Amino acid sequence: MKKLVVITGASSGIGKELAKTFSKEGHPVLLLARRKHLMEELNLENCICKSVDVTKKEEVEKAILEAEEKYGKTDLLINCAGIMLLGKPDTQDYEEWASMVDTNVKGILTGTNIVLPNMIKENNGTIINISSIAGRKTFNNHSVYCGTKFAVHAITESMRKEVAGSNVRIIVIAPGVVETPLLSHTTDEKIKEDYNQWKKTIESGLDVSKIADCVKFAYYMPQDVCVREIVIAKTKQED
Repeated sequence: MKKLVVITGASSGIGKELAKTFSKEGHPVLLLARRKHLMEELNLENCICKSVDVTKKEEVEKAILEAEEKYGKTDLLINCAGIMLLGKPDTQDYEEWASMVDTNVKGILTGTNIVLPNMIKENNGTIINISSIAGRKTFNNHSVYCGTKFAVHAITESMRKEVAGSNVRIIVIAPGVVETPLLSHTTDEKIKEDYNQWKKTIESGLDVSKIADCVKFAYYMPQDVCVREIVIAKTKQED
């Protein structure tokens, strides 16, 4: 059996596709998200599904320890949980800002804090953070969302540098528009309508399978090769 892969945000979108991809590749998988029933519906082999809040370290740690007891230490952690609540900075509810900061930033820290020490001890392991092109440039109505994704990029690159001597890889994947339910989290209907109209100009977003291909490419490189960052978008997406 191949090594354990842990995936957060595994109930939908990119995370769900990654769950199917790595299970098909023969890896045991630990799937973490709030909606356990959606992960269980995938009916994957050698799979543990846990309903957790990724901002709660004790919940994430309990799930990871259970999976590691059964399948061995985590070799790949994919931090994919995230929310996008677009809004205007002068009218958006503060709680929406707080939710994005908690999920998008703290959500990559809990699992990392749990698995990284052993990876350093073993001189092996990979952590992949799914960020966004909004972590490299700003967009209207994205101010706090961009801030959280800029944080993901900064944390990833800084940690990568600090653990490089231990042969541990920390990688960021930055997609442009992807066909996922992410936009549905936004509560401003006018912003959603404008976003969807703009998306038509690039003839839809990327299929989630393309993001999974990028993750596989980076992970399956030899351990002494770190693909530090992948930025991927539809060719017609100019920004």
